[in-house]
Amino acid sequence: MVDSVARTVGFQAGERNVFLHILTACNLSCAHCYINPEQHGSNTLDKETIAHWLDLFADAEKKSNLILLGGEPTLHPDLAEIISIAKAKGFSVTVDSNGYLHHDLLERTSPEELDYLSFSLDGPDAAVNDPVRGEGVYDVCVANIRRAIAKGFRVSLIYTVSGRNIEALDRMPALLDSLGVERFFIQVIGLRGESAKAGKGDLQVDRRRWFEVVPAVAADAAARGIHVTWPKVFLGDGEVFQCAGNVAENYFVFPNGRVYQCPLCEDYPLHSYCIKDGQLQAREGLTEKNFFSLDIAEGCVMNKLLQPENISYRDGVVENKISCCMLKQEMVGVTR
Repeated sequence: MVDSVARTVGFQAGERNVFLHILTACNLSCAHCYINPEQHGSNTLDKETIAHWLDLFADAEKKSNLILLGGEPTLHPDLAEIISIAKAKGFSVTVDSNGYLHHDLLERTSPEELDYLSFSLDGPDAAVNDPVRGEGVYDVCVANIRRAIAKGFRVSLIYTVSGRNIEALDRMPALLDSLGVERFFIQVIGLRGESAKAGKGDLQVDRRRWFEVVPAVAADAAARGIHVTWPKVFLGDGEVFQCAGNVAENYFVFPNGRVYQCPLCEDYPLHSYCIKDGQLQAREGLTEKNFFSLDIAEGCVMNKLLQPENISYRDGVVENKISCCMLKQEMVGVTR
C-alpha cells in the first residue's frame, strides 16, 4: 500500500546539507546546466583542500549530509578517496553523476562508504534524453545504473522537468521500477546558468502543466515502491511561506570559495559566505541573507526578483505564492 496524499517535507532542525562542487568541469553540455564559470570558477579542488573545507562544515551533533557535485564529480581522480575522507568525518555521502562514472568509481568505492549514488537522466529513452543531455548519454547512464545496482549501491535518479521532456515524464516510473532505482527526484528547471540564456524559453513549464503531470507521476512511482521527492513550487491557500535561509542549514559551496545559502542566487555575487585564508567568513554588504527575512505577498523574494515570470496575478492579487525552492513534497511507497 502507498499513501496517495503527498506530504510536505518540513525543514529539518538540526540537519545540515552541504552541496560541495569539487570542480566545475564536465564531459557533457546539458541544455539546462546551472554551472556559471564566471561566477563559480573553473578550478578543481585538490583532496587536501576538500578535506579542510569539510572540517569547516562538519558538526558531530547534527545529521550532516554531503552531496558531492560538479560539473561531473567523477572526473575528479581522487573522488573515491574524498568519499572515504568525508565518511570518516561523519558525513552521509551522496555523489551526483551524469552517469559516466569516470576513473572506475564503482571499483574504487563501496556501498558501505557511499550512501547514495545519484544519476541524472532526463528521458525514458534516448529520443527524449539525448537532445537535452547529449548524444549517446542515455545508453551509458542506464548501463551504469544497472552496474551500480548489481554491485549493491543504493541508487537514486534525478529528472529535471522542462518543456522538452515533461510529456515523457509519465514513462519514467516503469523504467525506474525495471532498473531497481530506490529514490526518484523530480526537479523543476531553474533560470540559472545555461537555462537563463536567451533562446531557452521552451525549457520553462507553466503552473497548469506542472500540476497536470507531476503529482500523478509521483503517485505512480510511489505505487511501485519508489520514494519520490519533488519541489513544492507553489503554496496552497493557508500555507505559510518559510525561507530555508532562515530555518535550515543548506550550504552550496563552489571551488572558487563562494558559499551560498539560496541556489537561486548562484548566478550573482550575492553569496552569504566565502572560504578565504582557510576560514569560512561571513560577507559584509548586500548579500542573499538581506532578503531572507522579507515578507512579500508573492512568497519567495528571490523568485520575485530573479524569476518574476513564474508568478501570476488576477485582478492585481497573487494567484499562488511561490514556495522556497528547497521545500519538497514526497510520497513513500512500499519498501523494496
